[in-house]
Amino acid sequence: MLKNAKAFSSFAVKDIQQAKQFYGDKLGIAVTEDDMGVLSLELNGVDVMIYPKPDYTPATYTVLNFSISDIDKTVDELNKAGITMLQYDDPIKTDAKGICRNSEGPVIAWFTDPSGNILSVVQREA
Repeated sequence: MLKNAKAFSSFAVKDIQQAKQFYGDKLGIAVTEDDMGVLSLELNGVDVMIYPKPDYTPATYTVLNFSISDIDKTVDELNKAGITMLQYDDPIKTDAKGICRNSEGPVIAWFTDPSGNILSVVQREA
């Protein structure tokens, strides 16, 4: 029934203008805003919708993952943009740069947007 439908993801934020600045200016993603104050991120042909929610509470899990080829370079660039990687110790361990290099999973680093949503960069083979 839905196999030919175009799917997209969405998540909420507490402040739509902060989100627009973060995703557009800091992360360099193409962002559009509609008449109702809803953002759309264009990510290589995939749309992600971001909407304001008055009683917003951040998720405790990763809401958006970015597949990248060089995690060290990407983390350095994010740090230069003022974005700090999250540090974890249990059940996973991140290094001093905030990168998890666990042999049982992907090489990954997490950070948050201004609303506290957890995002990640995941190193993938080219």
